[in-house]
Amino acid sequence: MGININRVSLAGLVVALGIIYGDIGTSPLYVFKAIVGGNPISDLLVIGGISCIIWTLTLQTTVKYVILTLRADNKGEGGIFSLYALVRRHAKWTVIFGMIGGAALLADGIITPPITVTSAIEGLRTLEVFKDLSQLTIVKIVLAIISGLFIMQQFGTVSIGRLFGPIMVLWFSMLGILGITHIADDLSIFKAFSPHYAIELLTTYPKGFLILGAVFLCTTGAEALYSDLGHCGKGNIRISWIFVKTCLILNYLGQGAWLLTQKGQIIPKDQNPFFTIMPEWFVIFGVLIATMASIIASQALISGSFTLISEAMRLNLWPKLRVNYPTEMRGQLYIPGINVMLFVGCAAIVLIFQESSHMEAAYGLSITICMLMTSCLFAFYLYTRRVWIGWILLYLVVYFTIEFSFLFANLVKFAHGGYVTVIVAGALFLVMMVWFKSRKIKNRYVEFVRLEDYLPIMQELSNDTTIPKYATHLVYMSSADNPKEIEHKIIYSILNKKPKRADIYWFVHVDVVDEPYLSEYSVQTIIPNEVIRVEFRLGFKVEQRINLMFRMVVEDMVRNKEVNITSRYESLSKNNVVGDFQFIVMEKFLSHDNDLPLYERMIMKMYFFLKKISLSEERGFGLDSSYVTIEKYPLVVAPVTNLQLKRIVHRF
Repeated sequence: MGININRVSLAGLVVALGIIYGDIGTSPLYVFKAIVGGNPISDLLVIGGISCIIWTLTLQTTVKYVILTLRADNKGEGGIFSLYALVRRHAKWTVIFGMIGGAALLADGIITPPITVTSAIEGLRTLEVFKDLSQLTIVKIVLAIISGLFIMQQFGTVSIGRLFGPIMVLWFSMLGILGITHIADDLSIFKAFSPHYAIELLTTYPKGFLILGAVFLCTTGAEALYSDLGHCGKGNIRISWIFVKTCLILNYLGQGAWLLTQKGQIIPKDQNPFFTIMPEWFVIFGVLIATMASIIASQALISGSFTLISEAMRLNLWPKLRVNYPTEMRGQLYIPGINVMLFVGCAAIVLIFQESSHMEAAYGLSITICMLMTSCLFAFYLYTRRVWIGWILLYLVVYFTIEFSFLFANLVKFAHGGYVTVIVAGALFLVMMVWFKSRKIKNRYVEFVRLEDYLPIMQELSNDTTIPKYATHLVYMSSADNPKEIEHKIIYSILNKKPKRADIYWFVHVDVVDEPYLSEYSVQTIIPNEVIRVEFRLGFKVEQRINLMFRMVVEDMVRNKEVNITSRYESLSKNNVVGDFQFIVMEKFLSHDNDLPLYERMIMKMYFFLKKISLSEERGFGLDSSYVTIEKYPLVVAPVTNLQLKRIVHRF
């Protein structure tokens, strides 16, 4: 969009409003409704509730995310996987925090669109003409909006994305103005700025501690501030948050002041304080703006889920899936498989819970877990930066106290719907764990040999005219990090399986690095015009288009006269015809000759099931299938050693 995210600008601030504040910005739609639902209105409930909201937004969102966590930027990128990429070289075990946090964040993406859109559409009941609007009709409208949103993903959102910022400016302005117009209803609402009332509510109000589960809904979008760092920039996020937080608190104060005029009453389940404080003539406009804001919030989470899965794939924590790039905008991507998964999940949430008040019961539990994982990773990040251990312990004590309090309060929701997001997060975590663990198991089998030991025989094979030529250029994808080594299976493929004679053997290695957008390569000419190794160093956000990248490398080497790619066939050579290139991709299958423990056998079976439904190796590397040969080879991780076989001699 032509905006420099590294400096604060008006355009950057508007874009930040449109991209990252959808989730936290639409929270006034349902937070107070959840706090007061079914409870008689009292000074302590309302003032204490707002005090909890103000201090949660201050400690959790402002201090933890806006001030502290945004410092952990990975070359301008943020989010749970970017944070993991910053610390993983110091401790491999931190992957568990990344996997749990990523799974929880994805699960949150399944419930946010239903609850925000349903809350907005239910506001129509505030109007007399729609007072008897059935829940079934609301469900149909919500499903239609969500269906349209997911269908739209395949075309990209760059065109309508330009409208997101101005719409969210309108939304936050509306929040602030609506709040200001009702604050005068009861000026005692300003007592809420004292944390005393929050503590009193949590300690003396009947089941007061459990109200934290509803309060937590006001900060569920805080993780998005960090996840979208790469789209908006640190400065733009910090400045725009001042405006956003001011408007949010003003709206909560306005809702609270109006509620104080209803002391002793129980607010009906179908009445939302957010819409009740609107003038009747404005309600239809308010519902329309709220619906647009909820669509933007949903869009931000869907886009965030695509980015999250894309990062997980690059970090080898998720099966490879097809990724489309509908526009030229950096970071804009579309993953059809994840789009379908999210749509099915969102539609199921709408159909199962139907009412936003029921969805509130399922909302918040998974994102609390994600925030705890971010706290763990950030504390370890501080440790790697040699921050004084006292500050790190203080950070952990403060945020473990806050987040474990929210977690315990949210655990009450488990039986009332929270189990849905926990099951979803658990399933997503299982996929990541299987993919990660299976790689560890496979690595026990991968055998590397010294390449120099096989160079003489490869040269002889290349010059042996009695063997039919397999290809002019034979290209193998290698996983060997050490340039002096090569997988034994590749040597076996060249020499034993069916001798593959070629003029030049190329070994291509892809190293996924912690810098998000790094894209560079190096070339090692082992034997000029006979054996060459190419190493790509790609960031975890860079698409692996190896076919195109390899062609650029070869063209560059030809220009520098480092390699002669002309065909060696006499008739073609004199006419300067370029020789053919053939890629060999080794595809594994689980051999029956394995004696694995039950746990590892289950892991490997799940791995090969996931592999079957995910993207093939050649498509995962972005190779053109017309130039690729797939070679299957058995994966023998744990050879059977206790097989008893006795020879008998027949006597004639």
